[in-house]
Amino acid sequence: MAPPGTTTVTADPDRVALAEIELCGELIIAASAADGERLSADLIDEVLRVEPAGR
Repeated sequence: MAPPGTTTVTADPDRVALAEIELCGELIIAASAADGERLSADLIDEVLRVEPAGR
């Protein structure tokens, strides 16, 4: 849930849940295709389409 004052529209719980499921699915696909035991933080950020901290 977003901190108070950071959203302007009430989130639809079904849409939020679907978005979370889609992101988890993308992480599972990336993990199954990756070499090694773990995904790097950079690859996780890329899969989730977020900017890494400090950039």
